[in-house]
Parts: sequence; C-alpha cells; structure tokens
Amino acid sequence: QVQLVESGGGLVQAGGFLRLSCAASGRTFSSYAMGWIRQAPGKEREFVAAISRSGSRTYYVESVKGRFTISRDNAKNTVYLQMNSLKPEDTALYYCAGTQKRDTGLGYVNLYDYWGQGTQVTVSS
Repeated sequence: QVQLVESGGGLVQAGGFLRLSCAASGRTFSSYAMGWIRQAPGKEREFVAAISRSGSRTYYVESVKGRFTISRDNAKNTVYLQMNSLKPEDTALYYCAGTQKRDTGLGYVNLYDYWGQGTQVTVSS
C-alpha cells in the first residue's frame, strides 16, 4: 500500500505557474501508475493528468494539454505536475492518486485506489 502527500499548491495570478509534488511512501512506487485529479467547489472530481509506471506514457485532459506536464522520479518516489499559463478555471483542490489496476488508459478517476489529502491551487484573474 502506498501513502501519498502532495505539496506545492498556492495562490497565483492568471498566467503564472506552479509545480505540484507528490511524495510516496514505500518501496513499490514504481509499480503504481500515477495521476493528478482535481476538484473545484461544487463540481465532481476531474481527471487532469496521468503517467505510466515507467514514465513512458502520459495522459492529459484536453483543457490542460500544452500547459501542464506530468513527470515522475521513481528513485525519489515522487510525481510532479508542472502547471504553466494557469487560468482561473484551474482553481481546484488537486489530488495525487495511484493505481496498480492497469498501466494504460489512465484517464479515468475511478481507476485510482490510493489518494493523497490534496493541495489547493487558486488562480486569480
């Protein structure tokens, strides 16, 4: 079982950037595909980005393509989300999540079994 702790959220102006990090416990991090999911107030959780176990495949929701980049460092048990050109509609609580169910087709929120507590991202206009 993996435990996940996010960091790096904050308040930023539109057009700015943030880098989220998610530190995982345990020695089996590389056996988990990882994702970032966000939830805005009053809305359902939304898939944002995911990365396969080795990092060779990445997936993004259309609205963040070209602005966000997911990456991972298996030696450091960490997954990252670089967020550039932020928009007010990116405001949400961002969760890091992991799954061992599969390593392809990772763009579904219900794939993920392990979740962090979330880190708040607020983008002002």
